[in-house]
Formats: sequence, structure tokens, C-alpha cells
Amino acid sequence: MHGNFENCLAVTLGYEGGWADHPSDPGGATMKGITLATYRRYRPNATRTQLRNIPQEDVARIYRTGYWDTVGGDRLAAGVDLATFDAGVNSGPSRARKWLMSAIGGPDHETVQKLCAKRLGFMRSLAIWKTFGRGWSRRVANIEAKGVAWALAKSTGRQTAREELVKQAKAAKSKASNQAAGAGASGATTTAGGGDVLINPQHADQIAGWVLSVIVAAGAFLVFILIVRAIVHKQRASAYAAEAERIML
Repeated sequence: MHGNFENCLAVTLGYEGGWADHPSDPGGATMKGITLATYRRYRPNATRTQLRNIPQEDVARIYRTGYWDTVGGDRLAAGVDLATFDAGVNSGPSRARKWLMSAIGGPDHETVQKLCAKRLGFMRSLAIWKTFGRGWSRRVANIEAKGVAWALAKSTGRQTAREELVKQAKAAKSKASNQAAGAGASGATTTAGGGDVLINPQHADQIAGWVLSVIVAAGAFLVFILIVRAIVHKQRASAYAAEAERIML
């Protein structure tokens, strides 16, 4: 939305943080989410020390020209602009635009939700999910809830917006509980060693050992998936509840 860049940037910078140089991060050293390679496109031959002390005006310029303008932030609806911009910063503007195009349709707050779901699906496919996954999913949950809140604020009154956010929080909490319960049940079955063999021990000699291994591995994978989903929905529930509380009636 035109005039909403500063608001979106403030939210995104809250997640990008300050100086970071994690060995598992393929982007290398960053300051406020800006890599040295990116900074050098604006300040040729910039050093790591200069990156670490980057002026705020350079930060704003880089984010506006490199991300906000690239995803067309001024032309997007409130909330949708935040979700698209933050996704562009985190995963690249081209991916963010693709997710946006496939998410458009229906009310703006639903576009935000669909875009964030696509973004999270991509993140979960990355090998470094096991290292950064929990933090990533929390960030996406918070961006989703805030984007939905901003979108609803433009299309409904405060009371209706708050009621919808509370409804979303309850739905996410219910999903988290169901998936956690499913993980527990699947885990019990996997630990048991694969249903039919335990129920009918006489069948064990008919099943190759490698088949049993596959059954156990598949069960463990299902448990993992359900646990991840439960965590994601629990984070979404907390994020929506927090946004609902921020609405002053």
C-alpha cells in the first residue's frame, strides 16, 4: 500500500535483527538482514566493519529499491504488502511475487494466509529447516497474523476484526491439538513395531526385515510431520491471539 513502506520495514527489521554470522546460513555475514554482497552493490568495496555499522538511510534505501519496489509494495493492499515484502526479504522477491500471484483471490486477509502457507511450505523443503525452522515458522506466523489484522482493519470495523482474529486463533489452536494427538498416536504405533506383526506374531516370518524397517521409518516420518505442523499451528494461534489483543475497542 502506498505510504506503508516504513511500517512494513519496521516489522521486517524486527526479525532481521542486527549482526549475524551463523556458519549454517548460506547468506554469510549480515547486518539487519543485508549481506556484504548486497551492500557492495550500493557501496562498492564496503568492508565487513562498514556493513556492521551501516547507516539507517542505507538500510531503508536497500530495502525499498531491492525489495519493496521489486514486489510492487505501493500497489498492494494493506497486509498483503507486508506478507509479500517480508517474504521477498527472506526468500527473494521473485519467489514472493510467484507466491502472491498464486495466492490472489478472495478477501485480502485470505490472500495473506495463502501466501504465508506457500512461503512456509517452501521453507520446510530446505535442508537447513532443522536448524532455522522453529524461528522461521514463528516469523511467518507473526507476519501472517499481523498481515491479516491489517487487511481486516481496512475492510471491517475493530470489533469484527478482533472477532475474526480470535476465531483464527481458536482454529489454529484446535489444529495444533489434533495434530499433537495424532503424533502421539502414530508414535505409539511406530514404537509398537508395525501393527499386524504385533497383533499377529505368526505373520512375522512372512515379512522381510527391510519391509519392517520401512514401516518403522515411515511411521517416524509421519510423527515428525505431525509434530512440525502442531508447532506451526501453535505459533499461529499465539500470533493471532496477540494481534487480537492489540486491537483497542
